[in-house]
Amino acid sequence: MPEPLQVMYAVCSGSEANDLALRVARANRPGAWHVAVMEGAYHGHTTATLDLSPYKFDGPGGMGKPLHVHVLPCPDVFRGHNLDGRAAAQAAVDAAHKAGGRICAFFCESILSCGGQVVLPAGYLQQVYDVMHQAGAVCIADEVQCGFGRVGSHFWGFELQSVVPDMVTLGKPIGNGFPMGAVVMTPKLAQGFSNGMEYFNTCGGCTGAAAAGVAVLEAIEEDQLQQHAHEVGTYLVQQLEGLQKDYPCIGHVRGMGLFVGFELVLPESQKPAPGTAKFVKEAMKARRVLVSTDGHHNQVIKIKPPMCFDKSNVDTLIANLIDLLKPGVPAAVQEVDRAYDPNKKSTRIQNTTWQAMPANGVQGV
Repeated sequence: MPEPLQVMYAVCSGSEANDLALRVARANRPGAWHVAVMEGAYHGHTTATLDLSPYKFDGPGGMGKPLHVHVLPCPDVFRGHNLDGRAAAQAAVDAAHKAGGRICAFFCESILSCGGQVVLPAGYLQQVYDVMHQAGAVCIADEVQCGFGRVGSHFWGFELQSVVPDMVTLGKPIGNGFPMGAVVMTPKLAQGFSNGMEYFNTCGGCTGAAAAGVAVLEAIEEDQLQQHAHEVGTYLVQQLEGLQKDYPCIGHVRGMGLFVGFELVLPESQKPAPGTAKFVKEAMKARRVLVSTDGHHNQVIKIKPPMCFDKSNVDTLIANLIDLLKPGVPAAVQEVDRAYDPNKKSTRIQNTTWQAMPANGVQGV
């Protein structure tokens, strides 16, 4: 971790880590209760973290956005929308002030996972962090899915944006199946949290967790898994980009390392094609190749395999995709996508208004 991040609290899951991070932020920002998050974000299943998760509160069974939560629109690099992090952050700060509150924390996955495997535009987080820090907010990087070398070029996803968060939350890969997580923060935040209300976690940081965490770090280093993720992920993206030339339903390929997605669209309009995505997911499952869907309209195929995934596995994946797409997307599936209205409030998202690409195909900003 970068030098300022020196204090770690051990917990049992990523949800617990984000829950604790929120508590630390509020302890350091007395009277500030509001929180800013990214559109499509998922930060956990506790009552507090569900409130921070548009992926859940805007989804099936969700109760809608809480009044104290402010959502920054997800950057759409493919179509060139919502790329200004400074403007998005300032809008959230202003909305909190208008509601009579102040933002205590900004949570953001370093690559947006449930939002559709979105790699943020260069400099985006720096812009957001600048505005949030000026407003006194704590900036928290959620590395639960993208940390520990998965992005290949860097060990931590936030390094892609050349920022240093005030806190980092960890889960899933930290124990490789062992139930553990962690929150890493600056000494100043830890001191502000030490206000007399003791924090303890019965199983967090137990000897078994410590042994599992050390073993994971040793395996990543000894098996060169970060470099492996970079090499295999680069090959995977290259192969998917090659398919775009022959299969225009693949509108956009994106990702870093073994954190990859490709967006399915109607070729004539670049409109999101959730019907095609569901068709691909289910047909691949029938071929015993597991992928899944995410994104604001469930239009993105996500590929986040185990770190041992190799180039032969990529070849298997690509061969099955070719066999599936070569006959063409079934007409009935295409009709579903043509009838789909991405601007209509759906079970996935409330706040996104889909915008078509300009007629000349040039992406606007």
